Amino acid sequence: MLPDGPVKLPYKLKARRSGIDTGNELVVFMHADCPVCRSEGLRAHTRVLLSFNHHKIVATAHHVYSDMVGMDEIALSESAWRHLDPKPGELLTLAHAPALPSLSAVRGKIYGERLKGTDIDEIVADIVAGRYSDIHSAAFLSACAARPLDPGETAALTRAMVGAGERLTWEFPLVADKHCVGGLPGNRTTPIVVAIVAAFGVPIPKTSSRAITSPAGTADVMATLTSVDLTLPEIRKVVEQESGCLVWGGSVRLSPADDQLIRIERALDIDGSGQLVASVLSKKIAAGATHVVIDFPVGPTAKIRSENDAGHLIGLIEAVAGRFGLEVRAIRTDGTQPVGRGIGPALEAWDVLDVLQGKPDAPNDLRTRAVALAGALLEFTGSVAVGQGTAQADAAVSDGRAWAKFQRICEAQGGLREPPLPGLSRDVPAFASGVVTEIDNRKLAMVAKLAGAPEAVAAGVTIHVRIGDRVSAGQPVFTIHAETAGGLHYSLANMAPLDEIIRLGSLE
Repeated sequence: MLPDGPVKLPYKLKARRSGIDTGNELVVFMHADCPVCRSEGLRAHTRVLLSFNHHKIVATAHHVYSDMVGMDEIALSESAWRHLDPKPGELLTLAHAPALPSLSAVRGKIYGERLKGTDIDEIVADIVAGRYSDIHSAAFLSACAARPLDPGETAALTRAMVGAGERLTWEFPLVADKHCVGGLPGNRTTPIVVAIVAAFGVPIPKTSSRAITSPAGTADVMATLTSVDLTLPEIRKVVEQESGCLVWGGSVRLSPADDQLIRIERALDIDGSGQLVASVLSKKIAAGATHVVIDFPVGPTAKIRSENDAGHLIGLIEAVAGRFGLEVRAIRTDGTQPVGRGIGPALEAWDVLDVLQGKPDAPNDLRTRAVALAGALLEFTGSVAVGQGTAQADAAVSDGRAWAKFQRICEAQGGLREPPLPGLSRDVPAFASGVVTEIDNRKLAMVAKLAGAPEAVAAGVTIHVRIGDRVSAGQPVFTIHAETAGGLHYSLANMAPLDEIIRLGSLE
């Protein structure tokens, strides 16, 4: 029975499963003319508190004008349903969402005010608790990108992100880790580095992110090869058994705020320096790392475009890491062109396998970069003599130790499998003869994303040329791969002009 007169919150409504996937955002649907909407003036996009048994969520309410939702019902998105776990028809308690004092600090940052440590603690707590909508989180990230965080703010954000989740502790005297700040398509060195370092018995529990603004992240690539959704006890078991792991950080509560912010960053296609540093360091600290090598590719179309930008970011990372007792070694690398052949989860996985298996046609630039980073990490941890790291790392690939270790890590994580192959492909030929003078990393990565990567794991791009190569008119310079005809056609129709992706100079 519906009430005859006005109603007030809190108010009980029958649970209904909408079957609508809203991603990670918690959304509920109410009839626009239901008693509580009319009495309380609940408009579309109002934030509401929904309770059932001992579970509570803050969700965004949307209006329905059809009979999809009854006057006495509230329909839940799939994510909201999973959080509350009711049975259809059970009564849920609806109330106004609590006020968010931390939003005043976000507004202050937008207008140029500095964030205090307590402000950041409250913001991160609200994000992790689900009290921030995607709009709130987007405002926070945009403010921090437009008005970059200083070292104190970045350290406070790092500390808050670590404190909001679980932490791994180890009995090892040191724990290695490796990270790349990104922006370079195909630069999938991490699986190779982990295999090499673990082959020397150095513990390296690698938790990685999925792609933020790129066609693939390390977790996306590894997910085509083995299980990456491990629990903390499973991570511990794999590392204690094999000295290393390659897992998705989002499957465990290591810096959970970072995983939520990454989802928003991906949609906005932004990655502010302070947020980047806090993201990297919070995950390393939470994973129990003591020594971290960080790859900084520098190039005109990489994420870091100049030596000055690299110096600023390295200085910020070193300053913040020092506050937590974390040893960091920054390595600047060439970011002028993609690494390897494949761009996209499965394509990059095949490159990794080719290098580790020592195949003659394996991409040499990927191997060279990976063994240099692994060698630096081995020297940094004192595992090999200074000056011997690269040679020792390369030997581990040549004699099969790295490949054997990689197989054992994957088996310990649930088994090694072959990555899928693309279903549809189309060559993109050179428009003229000439010498390759420039490859635009961002525009080439966009071609892979337009084809469906990283969500379509077999989609992406295979690059056939490097800077300095001579090409003839009509020669394929890259190949687009897609899982569907629609993905292939969409990429071809919407990619940048070829002469903006790959620039050619005169043969003379």
